[in-house]
Amino acid sequence: MDKSPETVRILLADDHPILRHGLRKLLEVEPDLRVIGEAGDGIEAVKGVHRLKPDLLLLDLNMPRQTGLEALREIGPSTTRTVVLAAAIEKAEVAQAIQLGARGVVLKESATELLLRCIRAVMRGQYWVGREVVFSLIEALRDLLPMDGNGQNGQANFGLTPREMEVITAVVNGYTNKDIAQSFSLSIQTVKHHLTSIFDKLGVSNRLELALFTVNHHLVGEDEPAQTASSASSHFALGAPGHGFRDALNWKRLSR
Repeated sequence: MDKSPETVRILLADDHPILRHGLRKLLEVEPDLRVIGEAGDGIEAVKGVHRLKPDLLLLDLNMPRQTGLEALREIGPSTTRTVVLAAAIEKAEVAQAIQLGARGVVLKESATELLLRCIRAVMRGQYWVGREVVFSLIEALRDLLPMDGNGQNGQANFGLTPREMEVITAVVNGYTNKDIAQSFSLSIQTVKHHLTSIFDKLGVSNRLELALFTVNHHLVGEDEPAQTASSASSHFALGAPGHGFRDALNWKRLSR
């Protein structure tokens, strides 16, 4: 049976059969989502991606035989987009998952609506980590990637002005628009104007994508001053707490 162009074909990879069953039921209620296969460990997930070529892989990080990160590494560059599912996750694991190609990360305790929003955002080409704790992500990525840039590449290759480079550095260091405005004696509107210009020049659509682009292209050197953001923590805030996917195991809800 051919899928319609709007349908997202999904492969579920989790070592808990009941959770997979619940997720399948919840996802298939949505007219634009279709589960085409399941995997119980990382090895099966890799085989499923190669055999079924799904549009999206929902991948549990902590699975037997082969972890989610190991599976991502083996899958390599692929047309299949990946959203990582986790019970709890350290920022270094999030950074590694994104470095290996994951486009989204969602906690299993998050509300189901957040998972659906994540899937659709990722399929639109965006990144999703719930509430964007950019500083923590960049802090972890800096440990994984060499940061030898000094800003010259950004100005030379992407047409960024010195002021735009200053704004980028501030974003990478976890500054809010208000923080940036106060630091450079600008209005909030001027900060927004700079961000819009930066987004257009770099082809990104939000602060998280800007931060990832900055690290991957070495636009900010490791000697740049870092501001400890009060929101940074050892775990990511990946969405408001809700009943979570585990309410997928509520059989009354499954039967609707």
